[in-house]
Amino acid sequence: MNDTDFWTLATIVGMAGVTVLTRCFFFLSDKPWTLPDLARRGLDYAPIAALASVIVPEIVMTQGQLITTWQDARLFGTAAGVAWFFWRRGVLGTIVSGMVVYLLLHLGFGW
Repeated sequence: MNDTDFWTLATIVGMAGVTVLTRCFFFLSDKPWTLPDLARRGLDYAPIAALASVIVPEIVMTQGQLITTWQDARLFGTAAGVAWFFWRRGVLGTIVSGMVVYLLLHLGFGW
């Protein structure tokens, strides 16, 4: 086993140990643990913030640069999905409408 394999294995074992320790930490205490109200309210927005931080760069950037043209199928697919959501409030329709517009423009016009 060479030096690189040892450090790779040590890193994996260390990360697994930290993961197990942090996930089991709450079971080690005998008294109930509650979040402060401010933290609980902040966690209400965490899924939306995480989703936005992943999706928004995929919509407005290409290869690390902001898009410079309006002829991008992602923009129109996003607009169609947002319009559908505000019209019908359905998640499945939002995904389908956005993907239909995106695929038509991407495959039809090569955007």
